[in-house]
Amino acid sequence: MSKILYEGVPTLRSEDRSRAIGGILVEQGLLTLSEAEQIESYASENGLRFGDAAVRLNRLTQSDVELAVAQQFNYPILSRGGKDGVAEDVVAAYSPQSELIEPLRAIRSLISLRWLKEPTHKVLAITSADRREGRSWLAANLATVFAQIGHRTLLIDADMRHPRQHVLFNLNNDVGLSALVTGRAGREVVCRIHPKLRLFVLPAGMMPPNPHELLARPIFGLVLQRFAEQFDIVLMDTPAMSETADTQIIAARAGSAIMVTRRNRTRCAHLAAAMQSLHHADVSVIGSVYNKH
Repeated sequence: MSKILYEGVPTLRSEDRSRAIGGILVEQGLLTLSEAEQIESYASENGLRFGDAAVRLNRLTQSDVELAVAQQFNYPILSRGGKDGVAEDVVAAYSPQSELIEPLRAIRSLISLRWLKEPTHKVLAITSADRREGRSWLAANLATVFAQIGHRTLLIDADMRHPRQHVLFNLNNDVGLSALVTGRAGREVVCRIHPKLRLFVLPAGMMPPNPHELLARPIFGLVLQRFAEQFDIVLMDTPAMSETADTQIIAARAGSAIMVTRRNRTRCAHLAAAMQSLHHADVSVIGSVYNKH
């Protein structure tokens, strides 16, 4: 048996897949070469997959194995918390197999099949009537699942009053959208989240004294137009519609929006007013998301 567990291109044979996972774990320093060989031997004797054998022998956790499998299939999983990790709310980034993420994949499929197929459909606003209805959570996780299927995805935090995306993705918020639309910054303010994930985030930046006026400037529309040319999909996190008129401008620039509601929180009167406001701005509300959490 070769001791070079990680060289070569993995095939679909189970033994080659085991060697590939073992090699990845050795490269990551989670196993020594000797430990990887012992696990592979145990797996062969007991008819187990390499990862299952490693967990049974208490050499690795299930999370270690899942990360190695993700790397094997070029499916990056981000760290949760810490200096380089994402916040707990960005479940799709660090736990893509979570049951919370499957509905997001369904939403992604609907958007792809029914909306993205039109060449002019690129920019989508994520809206809600009130705060704390899950708007930022949906924007962050939906952007992540789009990037996970290879779409070049840009998430813009257009909520200059209560920005959240820099917290969710652990980014510096000193410079962002507010600087971009005032000409004090360029494309460098867009941050790529992971080298193997086509997910980019533009934070809101420092809160200006006049966010509504900044968003109403023609330059904001030009910025979105340029981004639409460079990305497969652009998602925008917006302020709560009941608190400011900013979202009407943002959604009008996008042309399309998704409305987020939350169980036991969304007020029917506020939702009706928000929908009417979007209608008056000629915004196409392509769907709604009912948040149970």
